[in-house]
Amino acid sequence: MSTALKDRYNAQFFDTFCQALELVNPRLETDQFRNDVFTTAFHEAELKGRMSHISTVLHTYLSEDFKTACQEIIDTVNALKGLGVGENFEYMFLPDYVAKYGLHDLDVSVNTLAAITAFTSAELAVRPFILKYPEKMIRQMTQWSKHKDPKVRRLASEGGRPRLPWAMALPPFKVDPSPMLPILETLKNDPDMWVRRSVANHVNDISKDNPDIAKDLALRWMGHSKNQDAVVKHGCRSLLKAADPDILKLFGLDSSGLELLHFNVSNDHVKMGQRLHFDFKFANETNNPRTVRIEYNIHLLKKNGSSSEKIFKISERMIQANEVVLIEKSHHFKPISTRVYYSGLHKVSVVLNGKPFETIDFQLET
Repeated sequence: MSTALKDRYNAQFFDTFCQALELVNPRLETDQFRNDVFTTAFHEAELKGRMSHISTVLHTYLSEDFKTACQEIIDTVNALKGLGVGENFEYMFLPDYVAKYGLHDLDVSVNTLAAITAFTSAELAVRPFILKYPEKMIRQMTQWSKHKDPKVRRLASEGGRPRLPWAMALPPFKVDPSPMLPILETLKNDPDMWVRRSVANHVNDISKDNPDIAKDLALRWMGHSKNQDAVVKHGCRSLLKAADPDILKLFGLDSSGLELLHFNVSNDHVKMGQRLHFDFKFANETNNPRTVRIEYNIHLLKKNGSSSEKIFKISERMIQANEVVLIEKSHHFKPISTRVYYSGLHKVSVVLNGKPFETIDFQLET
């Protein structure tokens, strides 16, 4: 059985969906609906393509009047809940329908997205509206940030992330994220963990294009509550990987007094699919316990012969005075869609509290 997310759109899934849709539209021809979905184009598409295809097919089965169609979507969601279907990402084709066919009607669209986001996330669907109606959408998301439903509050942050994965970018917010900052201020200490996690991810997005703004948020937010400190820590993860001195200082990650005593690579020739095995030993040569962020850096060979660095976190722990720590680690070289590996000389190094220590060469064969 396939484990690919796109293959969750199977016959059993549409049995349930059509059962709910038929409660809203008793005239629904379920066999024809399935035939319209399961086309060659559908089978050749990846997950997002399949979602888009389903929303296009759905358009022919809902009312031609957009407001009425949105009510039918809301009614279908309620029918699915009545059938025992819980929160479910597979139904993101419903907010996709709103984004695809509702750009002309902002009020109906945002009300519909708020109504269904607790059932299936609308974070991707709000973004076309942000680009078309930036000022109105900021006002709308400000209202959402104070909503009683945490899923709607989360939408206020997640939908406006400058670099939301798997979604269209928001170039204006990459250049200037300031319109979203009051919303993040409202949500930074939200009682719901997932809302706070969204705020942290939003700050991390900001740090990639506007590090000074992200650092200002971190410095102002730190030290007010345990939950808020966790937001700051997670939101600064890219800055920590980049060993930003201000952020290292904020978290007390000083490299002075840390000494690398031993570093060894067990296999200096690795093939794709295999693991690079290494171990190292370091000491806290001070008389005080301290927090140590333990990382390693893989220097990946690029096509033009230069290298790019990728930091991997091992752990962050309290090291006692004069304590010696042994770390044994392996790195799995496996093909991934976001990176191309090249055969040749690569490097691995130890990083402690942002400071790179010894580097060792190894050969990778792709």
